[in-house]
Amino acid sequence: MALLRILSGSIELTAALVMLKLNDVTKALSVNAMLALVGPLILISTTTIGLVGMSDKLSPVKLVWIVAGVACLLIGILKK
Repeated sequence: MALLRILSGSIELTAALVMLKLNDVTKALSVNAMLALVGPLILISTTTIGLVGMSDKLSPVKLVWIVAGVACLLIGILKK
């Protein structure tokens, strides 16, 4: 999970540097739009890894609540 977060942070920093180098609002907006795909993918990946790691310690009811919470997060992030 930590490696995915480091990768995500590196991608964010690289994108910021690219935006600075491009020095154009339109191009920076394009780079930012690409980042909008990375964030949810990292969220889903790290959450999945965490849930798989904890699945033997959680009761089925708690697991359903966690999945419902993650679903609500994704709906909130991805809904336009």
